[in-house]
Amino acid sequence: MTSGTITADSAGTWKLGDRPVNRVGFGAMRLTGSAAFHLGTPSDRDRSIAVLRKAIDLGVNHIDTAAFYFSSLRSANELINSALSPYPDDLLIATKVGPFRDYAGEWGASARPEDLRGHVEENLRQLGRDHLDLVYLRRMRQESIAEHFGVLADLRAAGLVRHLGVSDVEPRHLAEALAIAPVVSVQNRYGLGDRPPATAELLRICGEQGIAFVPFYSIAGEAGPQGATTAHDDEVLAVARSHGASPAQVRLAWSLAQGPHVLAIPGTGNPDHLVENVAAGALRLTDEEMRRLDGVRAREAGVSRGA
Repeated sequence: MTSGTITADSAGTWKLGDRPVNRVGFGAMRLTGSAAFHLGTPSDRDRSIAVLRKAIDLGVNHIDTAAFYFSSLRSANELINSALSPYPDDLLIATKVGPFRDYAGEWGASARPEDLRGHVEENLRQLGRDHLDLVYLRRMRQESIAEHFGVLADLRAAGLVRHLGVSDVEPRHLAEALAIAPVVSVQNRYGLGDRPPATAELLRICGEQGIAFVPFYSIAGEAGPQGATTAHDDEVLAVARSHGASPAQVRLAWSLAQGPHVLAIPGTGNPDHLVENVAAGALRLTDEEMRRLDGVRAREAGVSRGA
């Protein structure tokens, strides 16, 4: 693939509430270091800022972040604020609340409902905004999300939040949320080698109801926060070779092909990888290639178990 002139609109657009965004966006988790959170080594600040500005130049208008995306020296929200403020009018910044990390970077207890306003206000402060475009409630293993989501619905009514989403949920949690307030997006882990039945059902439900589905770790696979997987199935490699593309691009193209409501938020701190990820929006897989790739899940799951 020739990726130098391909921009984020190559895969088309989708509306998050009243905000149209290009289907290829950007995830900020990897801006802070060689691996997410407190893992790896901190990133070079100037390089991370350059990546963000390059993303905007390539037409990215959907950035996914969180106040708990930080390493020992870097904060994703601070980098976004420094690189992009004053923000472009068409830029939608999505953030997440629920998980909590202390100042040493260690994970603490997940938010109680009464903590969520503080989480929202911390994101507002770090991003330099008077409202947040989209806030996901990240479920932290609780059986019901109604009380937590109700607090976010109140903050939406108060004008601190424009749109709401849910993350790491099952269909029953989405139904709970929809009974309280509109949900414009669902964000779950999903990819070629990681397709839990409940999330596959959510993907279908979201398509039927016009709700965006935003998979995370769609490139990383089993590597998760450590970064993009290098354990590629032979079918992924073969399809990549046939298109002159990288395996990561094939994984992103497969995700986008799951439906017009599917958005991609690949993250990187590498400007070359950014260009490659954005270019994946122009990769069109054939029906036969999709069938071949659909068989990857069982084989990659066997590899991850050491089979």
